Amino acid sequence: MNEPVELNFKSKKPWLKAVILGFLIGLAVILPGISGATLAIIFGLYSKMIYSFGNIFKQFKKCFLFLLPIGIGIVIGVAVGFFFVREVFEAQPFIVICLFAGLMIGSFPAVKDEIKGVKWNTKRIILFALGILIPISVGIVSIFIQTASSAPIIATPMLMVFYFVLGGVVSITQIIPGLSCSALLMAFGQFGAILASIHFDYLKANPLVIVTLLLLVIGFLIGLVVFSKLLNKLFEKKRDDTFTMIVGLSLGSIVTMFLNPDIYAAYTSWVSVGEVFKYLGIGVVLLAVGFIISYMLVRYQRKINEKAKINTQKETENIKEITNIDQEKDK
Repeated sequence: MNEPVELNFKSKKPWLKAVILGFLIGLAVILPGISGATLAIIFGLYSKMIYSFGNIFKQFKKCFLFLLPIGIGIVIGVAVGFFFVREVFEAQPFIVICLFAGLMIGSFPAVKDEIKGVKWNTKRIILFALGILIPISVGIVSIFIQTASSAPIIATPMLMVFYFVLGGVVSITQIIPGLSCSALLMAFGQFGAILASIHFDYLKANPLVIVTLLLLVIGFLIGLVVFSKLLNKLFEKKRDDTFTMIVGLSLGSIVTMFLNPDIYAAYTSWVSVGEVFKYLGIGVVLLAVGFIISYMLVRYQRKINEKAKINTQKETENIKEITNIDQEKDK
């Protein structure tokens, strides 16, 4: 596959943008229902990120330098999400999700731009519909089949093998928009166990748990490379079909934010009609705030892209004019 766009950061601004994306992806690991890959599309870095994952060994320096700020942001995002946001989420999950859902809804036009001008046919309609249904199905299934436990991990050889495989499966959530890392871990009943295990005293007393978590990370990294390679091939051969399904997945992920075990638990905790209206009222306001903020950012980014497109066209025209003048002189 030809390199889609230049991977080098030409200024501090796009570098910081990549850090912010990584930070939000890190939060998405902790907060259920939020898709890291969808966030990458919103930031306009999805194709570059997938390309870099898939070609990390072929073009190590270039891909590594592109992924570095995203990785830094992810580490910060996971830390902030684990120590601060998670506590707020556990106290008021519905309200927090409404804010993030507003941000996702307002940013959806940026995702939809990926299929602007695509001709719809039966196959693409089916792919779009499947894209919507897959994350919603995962969310519903995670509510009813999860065997979640808040008890810490007890390391065994079988669990280590399982965590290695699980890491590869979970990596798909960072490649395929619409799938949530935390929601998928909940579906396997491991999200609460992992959170309960990440404590210094427990890890110090149980070093094999560290090995188990490392195997999860290794499986995750291997999965990123393998699935990114596969997706890059799909982009090369069937870009419009692939992005049609991806846009459906992104739309389905917004619905899934309100269909996961943590949110379902919040629904069942509401004990009166007054409490329901209180949370719905606050949630709607925050959803609107998130929508306005993200939609204004999308409009701003579109203006920047349009200016860049015009400048590129002007540069191309200038080059053609210079070339024509040179050819006339040669004659």
